Amino acid sequence: MTQVSLDALVAAARAGKLVSFPTDTVPALAAIPEQGELIFTAKRRSPDKPLILMAARAEELWAFVNGNADEYQIWQQTANKYWPGALTLVLPASALVPKAMNPIDPTTIGIRVPNCAIAQKILAQTGPLATTSANLSGQPALRTMAEIEAQFPEVLTLSANECENEIPRNGVPSTVAKWTGKDWQILRQGGIKLV
Repeated sequence: MTQVSLDALVAAARAGKLVSFPTDTVPALAAIPEQGELIFTAKRRSPDKPLILMAARAEELWAFVNGNADEYQIWQQTANKYWPGALTLVLPASALVPKAMNPIDPTTIGIRVPNCAIAQKILAQTGPLATTSANLSGQPALRTMAEIEAQFPEVLTLSANECENEIPRNGVPSTVAKWTGKDWQILRQGGIKLV
């Protein structure tokens, strides 16, 4: 049985183990950023598909990105408008981002603050985590903790009775917007329309 309480999940994540919990889009596989390779291995994910750094608050993410004062202002305005929510911003990475997050192109980092009470509660205690959808690479995202437990028996999943009301209805992934230096380029259209 790999379903655990919220406290056990937080402790495991802090200790460098692979965990899974619901978000506002699809459930996440997550690990501390330095242990990102655990996610690549479990998912059989190609190293050219970077992970997303997820946190409970935008303020916890700005140290992981690198831009000038004008860019920070634009990025923060976008974050203030859409976060917490289903928008991933791909920005120039700072030296704080471990190579395990983006092995092929460590110059960028995707960041997001989920609009999900249980995810926020976990992230507030773990600090920012490397995340991606809970599924084998190229397969549809898994929707329930039971499905995740069956496909990833080695992963500690949040006990279903702790997240009953937190399984998202639509399962639509986040919109991914990359900063080009001048404006946003949509890499994946998800639940949020950037205007």
